[in-house]
Amino acid sequence: MSSDTASIPATTSAVVAHRAGDLRLDEIVIREPLGDEAVVKIAYGGICGSDLHYWRHGAAGQSILREPMILGHEVVGTVVRAAADGSGPVVGVHVAVHPATPGAGDGARYPVDQPNLSPGCTYLGSAARLPHEDGAFAGYAVLRADMLRPLPVGLPLRRAALAEPASVAWHAVSRAGSIRGRRVLVIGAGPIGALIVAVAARAGATEIVVTDLSEQPLKRAIAVGATRTLLATDETEISRVDADVVFESSGSHRGLGSAINGATRGGTVVMVGLLPAGEQPVHITTAITRELTLVGSFRFNSEIDEVIAALADGSLQVDPIITHEFAIDQSFDAFQTASDPARSGKVLLKFGDEGHLI
Repeated sequence: MSSDTASIPATTSAVVAHRAGDLRLDEIVIREPLGDEAVVKIAYGGICGSDLHYWRHGAAGQSILREPMILGHEVVGTVVRAAADGSGPVVGVHVAVHPATPGAGDGARYPVDQPNLSPGCTYLGSAARLPHEDGAFAGYAVLRADMLRPLPVGLPLRRAALAEPASVAWHAVSRAGSIRGRRVLVIGAGPIGALIVAVAARAGATEIVVTDLSEQPLKRAIAVGATRTLLATDETEISRVDADVVFESSGSHRGLGSAINGATRGGTVVMVGLLPAGEQPVHITTAITRELTLVGSFRFNSEIDEVIAALADGSLQVDPIITHEFAIDQSFDAFQTASDPARSGKVLLKFGDEGHLI
């Protein structure tokens, strides 16, 4: 497979958040890549909760939008210009993108085997620093070659678009230790919660109970491996689950309270959903008297390589989680759809014909 790199256009369309409530489809210049950078023709991009927060609120957690920023970090595509230094995949290779670049930052200590915790870590489509780190919701993206993960032949790019969020779920499940033969409770059946269900099912959990406020997300959870579902408003039934491991993926203090109440004595609660900044009203006494282990889970590291392999061999079932697909010129409709969790699971933007180079 080959491509004439001279056919790469000078400009491309990109989804840009300018300020809260101001989402635009801008035409941007495709800059000349550095020696260790490749040009990727983007095929699909998955809309993440952080993308929605930048659009709706002008901030994602403590990361505040202070200048226009290209959104998007869940992307896959095809290399159309390889890195000049010879690193990374060659032209024509389908790739997923690992959006993180670890860095020492201010020199604060962190475990060297957990680069996701490095203080200077940057992430595509993040306003954590100024200038912001542009994302890759664009027809073409210039990316560091070491971010690119070649995809196995036969793995559809549409399915591979879930590699990044599935890696978040994979990392979360790994934070709990072995879950084989154990009872698992997942709070929140949005895309990350559903992906946690899929990873937990693959990892051998005997029982997977899932809660959500809406019926449609619960149906998707069943489709990827949940054994039982509960409405999130049924606190009595949630407290009776008596789960060995609970994954909190709703990102709300009520969800965290349900996670603590649904855990068995001596159990583990993995906190995946990112709660709003500031103090949270959670009854923590139960966690103390039950001697619960509370574990944080933030992004991921090298798990994306295992995820890609599992997506390719079919052992990780994710297709039911994708509910909508929009062309890039329908970006506003796509974001509106993704902002309604009762209506949608993972919403994809499609940037071009899958597998074909211009």
